[in-house]
Amino acid sequence: MAVCSLQASVAETLDLQAQMLHSNQHGAEIMGRLVPLEKTRNIGIVAHIDAGKTTTTECILYYTGKVYKIGRVDEGTATMDWMEQEQERGITITAASTTCFWQGHRINVIDTPGHVDFTVEVERSLKVLDGVVVVFCGVGGVEPQSETVWRQAERYEVPRICFINKMDRVGADFLGAVSDIKTKLGTHPLIVQLPLGREENFHGVIDLVEMNALVWNGDAHGATYETQEIPEDMRPEAERYRAELIERLAEFDDRIMDAFIHNEKVDISLLKEALRKATVEAKVFPVLCGSAFKKKGVQPLINSVCDYLPSPLDRPPITGVHPAKGTEEVRRPADDEKFCALAFKIMTDPYVGKLTFVRVYSGVLKSGVYIYNANQDKRERLGKIVQMHANEQEIRQEVYAGDIAAAVGLKLTTTGDTLCDEAAPVRLESIHFPEPVISMAIEPYAKADQERLAASLRKLEEEDPSFKVTYNSETNQRLISGMGELHLEIMVDRILREFNVKAKTGKPQVAYKETIRKTVRQEGKFIQQTGGRGQYGHVVVNIEPGERGSGIVFENKITGGRIPKEYISSVEDGVEAASKSGPVGGYPMTDVKVTLIDGSYHEVDSSDLSFEMAGSIAFKDGVKKGDATILEPIMDLETLTPEEYLGDVLGDLQSRRCRIESIKDRGNIKVIRSFAPLSEMFGYATAIRSLTQGRGSYTMEPSYYDELPQHILDKLIGK
Repeated sequence: MAVCSLQASVAETLDLQAQMLHSNQHGAEIMGRLVPLEKTRNIGIVAHIDAGKTTTTECILYYTGKVYKIGRVDEGTATMDWMEQEQERGITITAASTTCFWQGHRINVIDTPGHVDFTVEVERSLKVLDGVVVVFCGVGGVEPQSETVWRQAERYEVPRICFINKMDRVGADFLGAVSDIKTKLGTHPLIVQLPLGREENFHGVIDLVEMNALVWNGDAHGATYETQEIPEDMRPEAERYRAELIERLAEFDDRIMDAFIHNEKVDISLLKEALRKATVEAKVFPVLCGSAFKKKGVQPLINSVCDYLPSPLDRPPITGVHPAKGTEEVRRPADDEKFCALAFKIMTDPYVGKLTFVRVYSGVLKSGVYIYNANQDKRERLGKIVQMHANEQEIRQEVYAGDIAAAVGLKLTTTGDTLCDEAAPVRLESIHFPEPVISMAIEPYAKADQERLAASLRKLEEEDPSFKVTYNSETNQRLISGMGELHLEIMVDRILREFNVKAKTGKPQVAYKETIRKTVRQEGKFIQQTGGRGQYGHVVVNIEPGERGSGIVFENKITGGRIPKEYISSVEDGVEAASKSGPVGGYPMTDVKVTLIDGSYHEVDSSDLSFEMAGSIAFKDGVKKGDATILEPIMDLETLTPEEYLGDVLGDLQSRRCRIESIKDRGNIKVIRSFAPLSEMFGYATAIRSLTQGRGSYTMEPSYYDELPQHILDKLIGK
């Protein structure tokens, strides 16, 4: 029996951090290169709300020596939940980043929110990460937001490790959670650990790669664990799952296949090599388990991050386009490449102003230099570079390929912009952001606060691309729109407390949209003749229903120079502007395809303005004839209730126009999956507590837009 201590790892970490501090003070060395690029890990911690992401992150920071005390989410002392709103509510609202060290590796960690209202934070984090730890609840398994974050990671092809947390909880079921991952996510989980003990008796894990048992002692922080022989009663199960592990990895390594066929022993280093290769290629997803709250299983998780998740060198080179030529450009993750980085997050700091978070893909970024913004086609001077630890800052002289840091002084840069070397420009693919589904009116208490309110809203809109500010000219109201009631509640709270602006708000309103149901051909003319030069723009367009979720799609099919090429983009601008207000209720148009098929121009009188106006007129007149209707946002709703309240909960859901999809058991709880119109869900938090005597709960996220029933539509537009 051997006792595994963290003293060596912590000592190594403290040594690296001491070097880091020295380099920051003297500017002599680069922190990023204290650790080779192949030993750098850029990872995110993602999960459904309350699965234990932030607690897991806190444990990682403690064991790597980054913090001396593990913070508690429920007490508001978690390091990564630094905002007042996070500490008060016990939830993560904004993605927070930090850097820590473990056994010679440098790990850049981003802790992301689990609540669907802040899914944009997950989206932009996944865009720049090389690997992800997906935390699942041992009791709940795959929950709605678990599916959302998994699909987001799939879209960016990010390798993942699964950590099944809360194995000490009553009702925890490791194999049930693994089955959930396989069936609900349609993926290939690969068990590399088995739990030792169940529920309150959970005390360790069986490592199927090294075939030993890791047993945590009674230490309150679980800083040490013992490596033991696998208990005899668990050995048959461990051998069965190890055989499955070897069989699966044999698909990716001929040497393991040869050993498997001949029933020979497989070397541990070979298993790890094959497991790493398959994980990096996102062909398998290693499954580990533990209890972050009880401080069990986190150290092996950190080992697995280092062993199996990719370094920047393991990921494909980043590709983009040349802003002027449109040709493909490739940037390798290397310090001697031309500089290229993506701005993925904006944050307002009360002391230094605007912080721009960047992921450096290639080259070196130095403080005090001018950098080129390929999206804005402008040069900006970078004031200084800081390494973030939640909301704390550490000044860096320069950052290297593979680094994640924050820049101070970039006034024009917005989320999704590419920063690069002006001599070798490249524009990377930007970030997809969801459309808001809920709005409310906001206005200052006094006229003196008008400008301050507008300024604070501009800053919040810049920080969060899923938060929109518009002005309704018909009602003379300023509207703020977001992803849900909580999202808007947090934004209003920040306006009041962080920006110190007194404001009043109206009731939340659904963000309806409009579309058409039939195809029309429409002509648009803008002809004006004055004493001097006139205006002449003439277009013919086909307007037809588009695919669900496609937005406004514009296509040019002009041939023979009927309209000069330089005016085509103006027609598109006119269509885009006209789509902001539909013919039924004045809501934005969506899911409409506009094809420019014909038109004419005048040698002298045609201009960008005339064709923009012609495009706008054609679109507005056309959608009026297109059998327009209103669409409402439909939410994916999961309701949890004890069985004795099932009938009342179902009756309430049906009264809210919900479409019930399934009712399943989760221990002694009933799980109802349904699709619910957002307009019917206001106040549901209070309703579910009342119906279940406080024992029920729910999660909800946007799913799609659907046509509003006629009787609801008539009521909405006042018929």
